Amino acid sequence: MTEIFEIEDLGRLREYLSGFADIDKLRTELYAGFLRYAAYVNASEWNRAVRLCECLAIVGWGDHEALEAIKGSYFNGNPNTFFINRNSEPRFLDAVWSARQGGVAIDFGLSTFHDSHDSVLSRTIPSGIGEIQTQKLNSQRNWIPKNPICITRGLANCYENSRALIDSMENELKPELNRRMRPELYGNAINRIILNCSFSFYDNYHCKTNYIIADESLKLKQKDFYPELLKMYSPEEIEANGYYLRNRFSYGPFNTATGQTRVAIVFEKEFSDQLLQKQKQLLAAFLILAVERIAGRLSKKIDYNFSLMIADFSTVLQEWSGV
Repeated sequence: MTEIFEIEDLGRLREYLSGFADIDKLRTELYAGFLRYAAYVNASEWNRAVRLCECLAIVGWGDHEALEAIKGSYFNGNPNTFFINRNSEPRFLDAVWSARQGGVAIDFGLSTFHDSHDSVLSRTIPSGIGEIQTQKLNSQRNWIPKNPICITRGLANCYENSRALIDSMENELKPELNRRMRPELYGNAINRIILNCSFSFYDNYHCKTNYIIADESLKLKQKDFYPELLKMYSPEEIEANGYYLRNRFSYGPFNTATGQTRVAIVFEKEFSDQLLQKQKQLLAAFLILAVERIAGRLSKKIDYNFSLMIADFSTVLQEWSGV
């Protein structure tokens, strides 16, 4: 344990672990160590839990549920650390941190402990603020195999006629993707392809956002949207209707360190005017097109079985959308 906590380089850590003859015994010791820190109380213990998750991602979790240690952000911007399984379900301590004089500490009042079916470990969360330490909070640098397609939403608002679509997307499509995608067969280069969907809306507070989809051939950038919109509508019409000109797809870079890339997809009001079945079919077509374009950009740069991944994704989408 002393050695693995001192090895910072992931390649050297992989090399060190591969030197053990009895992998089952090593895995047992690593998992026992992880359980000691799964209910971490300070930054040092969180970082040790992260390192043990990195080790278990290398040697395999065996019969135990594979988890990934993630440092994210709470809604107020404070650090948030947690463990998730391949279905993005939280396990063990989900902690929110606060900056203090001299470092960071867990705000136990905002933190939650999640049971794990794989362990009897349980904990009553203390109250107040935890131990202050100056250590930087780490995040796992390798990842467990999981469904690479992550469908998210921008603003939570939408027109009423799209609520059934979004409910189906959240409660039917996403669980099916988690269940039926086969990440172990695709490769390790991709962690997440984040497809962030934003729908037009008009809420009860009279706040309007109606997306106008730009012609792709124009290849507009952010600075071009409003001048181009003024060619289509008067300033009064833009203000009254909440018009925003946007590209249908906006692609982010691929981060090799995190294995993530992001696509923003926007939907006009006319999309929400369609019947549910038509909305599903259109959404499915846009999602698969976005992933196919990502594959076109990355297939020559990274080793990943995009063809098989896209085939699996298409099958789930077709069944969900009724194509």
